[in-house]
Amino acid sequence: MTPRQATRARRLWALVRKESLQILRDPSAFLIAGVLPLLLLLIFGFGVSLDLKEVRIAVVVERMTPEAASLLDSYRDSRFFRVRVARHRAEVEDELVAGRLSGIVVIPDDFSARLARGARAPIQVLVDGSDPNTAGLAQGYINGVWQNWLLQETASRSALVSRPVAGPRITIEPRSWFNPSLDSRDSLLPGAVAINLTLIGTLLTALVVAREWERGTMEALLATPASRGEILLGKIIPYFALGMLAMAVSTASAVWAFGVPFRGSIAALVAVSSAFLGTMLTLGLLISTKARNQFVACQAALIVGFLPAFELSGFIFEIGSMPAPIQLLTRILPPRYFVSSLQTIFLAGDVPSVLVPNGLILCAFASVLFAMLVRSTPTRLE
Repeated sequence: MTPRQATRARRLWALVRKESLQILRDPSAFLIAGVLPLLLLLIFGFGVSLDLKEVRIAVVVERMTPEAASLLDSYRDSRFFRVRVARHRAEVEDELVAGRLSGIVVIPDDFSARLARGARAPIQVLVDGSDPNTAGLAQGYINGVWQNWLLQETASRSALVSRPVAGPRITIEPRSWFNPSLDSRDSLLPGAVAINLTLIGTLLTALVVAREWERGTMEALLATPASRGEILLGKIIPYFALGMLAMAVSTASAVWAFGVPFRGSIAALVAVSSAFLGTMLTLGLLISTKARNQFVACQAALIVGFLPAFELSGFIFEIGSMPAPIQLLTRILPPRYFVSSLQTIFLAGDVPSVLVPNGLILCAFASVLFAMLVRSTPTRLE
């Protein structure tokens, strides 16, 4: 190492040390980087679920026959439903209108007679369509219980007679890869890790340079022999280490506390997280450099960083169901590629066809933003 390089290394180390001490003395840094990630994991682990459980439905049995009782027991035994039994639909229609029930299943009076003749024996399903998502899921679960019962009834009738009873010729045997239990928590918690890194990367660093300008210490930094690159790296490196530590804590909590599977490698996780964190740290510094005010920088970081990561990354809302212009917009948002990579690493493992393109795109984002940041950082007082 030449004397000039050694001098630059000492300057960079001094800037990193100065920024690290500032982080240690700032309670908000520990709140955002330590408490907030764990709080988000607890919320998405225990409080948020996209699965329907114990849906309140009514089963109207107009005539209690053995077949109708068997179907009723199928709904009672399902973990998805909390069943109320009625004899007439008029008894429970008002509760559906009031929102106290999510659906009504009507087993008609001639249900058993139709089955005995080998004719079609339809049941009526009424759902509350005021919430389309819940209505669709409830209707799907109700139909699933009905189809399973029909298959079991056909099999039991075939066992009682010498010849097979006519039944469905085509059956569906679904298999869910990567998430066999279809537990939404297994896909939400990897996305929550992305939200945590977005907050740390944009919100914390957005306050850094703005705080320097407000306190008047930026003039002292500009008066030092340190170059723009050294000043920026001195601010990025401590927050990068803090973000990677928060990522490790979030990942460990998701795997060990909530039982989320982790089928990929730590190396892939670290590589993709580094590329994304570098992108968001650079974006946060760019915002703070332009704003020069902590309040404005904070608001801009939430709008540019947090909201797109929460709503347009595929974390909760499926990108494929969004309008075409919004889908195009998501292609220029780094969280989209990071959420996809995390879900792949956690649930599917190291899939190069997904991780390599996403990692390269994140590196490209980081390079472009860092070039913009260097050009936007002043070298002298205005």
